[in-house]
Amino acid sequence: MTATRYETLFHRYQSNPILTAADWPYPVHTVFNPGAVRLEDGTTLLLCRVEDRRGHSHLCAARSENGLNGWVIDASPTLLPNPEEYPEELWGIEDPRITYVAELQKYAIAYTAFSRGGPGVALALTQDFRSFERQGLIMQPDDKDAALLPRRIHGDFALIHRPVHPSGAHVWISYSPDLRNWGGHKIMLQARKGGWWDANKIGLSPPPIETPQGWLMIYHGVRHTAAGALYRIGLALFELDRPEVCLSRGDSWIFGPETAYEREGDVGSAVFPCGLTVGNDGDTLLIYYGAADTSIAVASASIRELLKWLATNGSAGCL
Repeated sequence: MTATRYETLFHRYQSNPILTAADWPYPVHTVFNPGAVRLEDGTTLLLCRVEDRRGHSHLCAARSENGLNGWVIDASPTLLPNPEEYPEELWGIEDPRITYVAELQKYAIAYTAFSRGGPGVALALTQDFRSFERQGLIMQPDDKDAALLPRRIHGDFALIHRPVHPSGAHVWISYSPDLRNWGGHKIMLQARKGGWWDANKIGLSPPPIETPQGWLMIYHGVRHTAAGALYRIGLALFELDRPEVCLSRGDSWIFGPETAYEREGDVGSAVFPCGLTVGNDGDTLLIYYGAADTSIAVASASIRELLKWLATNGSAGCL
């Protein structure tokens, strides 16, 4: 019998959105696109993008014991732009992705630094989300949607990012011995062309998940319509020791804007995950996403189910 509806892989939390500007302890316009991590004590920390009425963004931490409610928000901004020392942050810092790097015993935060030259990728390290070691701009504009892999690949750190290239906006990977000097640039995943949901412009969403089958990437695709852009989510899988090699790519999107809080806001019809956490069972995901560039929401998923879906619905050429 033919199924009458698409399979649901991401399950929205019934009390979404979980964080809005009204929750903030100081005046803000919107909160969205948070990086996420589970700390050693089990606390979930979201590093939220917070936009003020100038249109400039900074980052602010919110903590929860269960990752769903009871959020405790820092009383003042956690990480502010510092354009005097880092001019690339002139117009704000945005969209963090957080990776714990065991070798460094630190969290690596890749974020977008926005200035006259456009958006570029900056990196900061921290142990406690109170003090930060900025590494400065590591990818020149126009580049964003970046995350560091949690371990070296053949002796080098690896960064996934999305530069804008004359051929389109594709996902790339680059390598570095020291987090400052980057090279070995390779395309990981190309935006498709034509009428696809992910034609012309794609980008990494949360940091990829290391599984026995490969690096599982949740990525976003942008489809331009007569009514504006639609931001939706898909899956791809990459080799563990050669992450530039794509093993499988889903043909269809698996999560898109449906609810009022995802369709109505500063940027309507947008779901944009930047962070996820993995439960104690090693399978349950909580995916944190910006909803319409206005609030923060969360959905749950299963790593096993995502891989199973990709095995059935993915294309081995990744085109």
